[in-house]
Amino acid sequence: MLKLFKPAPAVERLPDEKVDSEYKKLRLQVFIGIFIGYAAYYLIRKNFSLAMPYLQEQGFSKGELGLALSAISIAYGISKFVMGTVSDRSNARVFLTVGLILSAIINLLMGFVPFFTSTVAIMFVMLFLNGWVQGMGWPPSGRVLVHWFSVSERGSKTAIWNVAHNVGGGLMAPLAIAGVSIAGTYFGSRFIGYEGVFILPALVAILVAVGAYVLIRDTPQSVGLPPIEEYRNDYPNKSKKTYEKEFTTKEILFKYVLNNKWVWAIAIANIFVYFVRYGVLDWAPVYLSEEKGFNMNETGIAYFLYEWAGIPGTLLAGWISDKVFKGRRGPAGVVFMLGVLVAVLVYWFNPAGNPLIDNIALIAIGFLIYGPVMLVGLQALDFVPKKAAGTAAGLTGLFGYLGGSVAANAVLGYVVEASGWNAGFMLIAISCVLAVILFAFTWNVRGQEVVKG
Repeated sequence: MLKLFKPAPAVERLPDEKVDSEYKKLRLQVFIGIFIGYAAYYLIRKNFSLAMPYLQEQGFSKGELGLALSAISIAYGISKFVMGTVSDRSNARVFLTVGLILSAIINLLMGFVPFFTSTVAIMFVMLFLNGWVQGMGWPPSGRVLVHWFSVSERGSKTAIWNVAHNVGGGLMAPLAIAGVSIAGTYFGSRFIGYEGVFILPALVAILVAVGAYVLIRDTPQSVGLPPIEEYRNDYPNKSKKTYEKEFTTKEILFKYVLNNKWVWAIAIANIFVYFVRYGVLDWAPVYLSEEKGFNMNETGIAYFLYEWAGIPGTLLAGWISDKVFKGRRGPAGVVFMLGVLVAVLVYWFNPAGNPLIDNIALIAIGFLIYGPVMLVGLQALDFVPKKAAGTAAGLTGLFGYLGGSVAANAVLGYVVEASGWNAGFMLIAISCVLAVILFAFTWNVRGQEVVKG
């Protein structure tokens, strides 16, 4: 473990009369820190996609650029798990900031140094490295959430934080386009123009990283405050254990994560949730064009509506899991995935010539699917001790990206090509049903009641 990442040690507790005011101030402060920090990760994760049309003009084929782009998902899926195990024994404040700055440096190199976009192999390596350090964003955020917010409020708070990826992803394109304009206008003699998609978002990300570092604190104990459960009198189990002990990597993996049936249940569920998420999203432009007669502008609008509908859906899922189901995430997952199934069937069986119904169906799918995406990560935090949160979330992410996302791209593509869209939608519908069953398996499980100390 690098000394740089060493968890912040506990310090002498503040006087009782100062605890409440300091807790209220710092809870808001650290939340803002992980929100803007994680949003900034999305400013520099997928901007290569916007550079692809320019790179095609330089002679690269779609297949070559697609191969290079795949490096991000492959690396991110693995890194989210591996770096999650590291983050559980690290200072969240430092870990999140270092990952964001490293990602920004990689993007700056791709923007400023032509060598790093000169061949497919080099681009693959650079994007793989970017995907790897991108895996340093979610785990420390999860560490902050479990240390600063107790189980009965964590659903709502995690849902709000989860919107950060929609905010960052939404801001990435305008920043990247502005970067292209600036590079082409003021540095046209040196740059082709596309380099700006990397440079401007990376510079903004570095500024945000500094702000996140200023705001985030590792744990309440590191600033003289009691554990969140004690402060709010909101314990995750009847024994009132808080599991503040630091664990070894071996203990985290083999005692609390890999030996935890509930973590495995939601990790497998995440395969099917991600298959539905990306099966609908990534293939929407092709499906709407081929089967529904949408033009490019209509497809773009539908794509946008799908993504942004996820914001209120995520917030609702978190609120329901906290307030209606009292900290149980499984029932909310069941309700939302059943809704996704209905919307998928409408989207599938709606005949061509009814674009309004297709758009409503896509809005409904987007509104509903991002709730389960968030709930799986939230359950990963709930089902293990605080000090194992990053590893558990990383395992679910590994299954989601390598099992669900890759399958949604590769397997679904081959199935549709060989047997048509009906076969593809059958796979999506079956995935909805399997996700419902696995969420139902966790129906009565609340927080760390499942943890064996």
